[in-house]
Amino acid sequence: MVTSTTPASRPAGPPLGRRTTIALKILMAVTGAIFVGYVLLHMYGNLMAFGGADVYNTYAHHLRTFLMPMLPYQGFLWVLRLVLVLALVGHVFAAFTLWNRAQKARTTRYAVKKAVAATLSAKWMRWGGVALLAFVVFHLLEFTTRTITPGGDSDSPFTRLTNGFSLWWVFLIYLVAMFALAMHLHHGIWSAAQTLGWTSSALSRRVAKTLGLTIALVVSVGFIVPPFLILVGVIK
Repeated sequence: MVTSTTPASRPAGPPLGRRTTIALKILMAVTGAIFVGYVLLHMYGNLMAFGGADVYNTYAHHLRTFLMPMLPYQGFLWVLRLVLVLALVGHVFAAFTLWNRAQKARTTRYAVKKAVAATLSAKWMRWGGVALLAFVVFHLLEFTTRTITPGGDSDSPFTRLTNGFSLWWVFLIYLVAMFALAMHLHHGIWSAAQTLGWTSSALSRRVAKTLGLTIALVVSVGFIVPPFLILVGVIK
């Protein structure tokens, strides 16, 4: 007797829930990579404060005139902002959807008994991300829309920078945010490498962990140094 193989008897692919989970993790990894590139460039720009008012203001002006006349004044910045907003929406949506699924899975009898052994950086991913989101809103209100102007407002970007960070409480908010950013980068880069399949060997895992730690330290220290030197009066 010959048994034919019907389409219904073929091995099924991964369940829909698992496929969407993988897609969400990839979305988090890709949008996270966009933010890593952005914070590195932003950190580089902040270091222009070491050159004084003229150097920093020239850099800020160059950002507003970049790619002119192909783009209007501040056109490049608005394109960049649009990309970042879309990436932020995708990142937050994926993060909260995955977190909600994980919470529901733990309440079922089919959930793995041993929950994810979260490290300190992993625990910071959720609440550190919320803290970063709140800081981004504060940062935009201070330096982009100039809705709040601690230390005093000015048309000079360098003066606004020094006015703000000459106040201890503004620096403290920034310090907490940079700590959260470091933890987020450290764990996020490792998680993204896992999601994209770049940790299949012991060497690649070490490279991913080292890369995450290095970028986290470089970015956080690079962001903190100029505001600290402004606070103590070295950069005026």
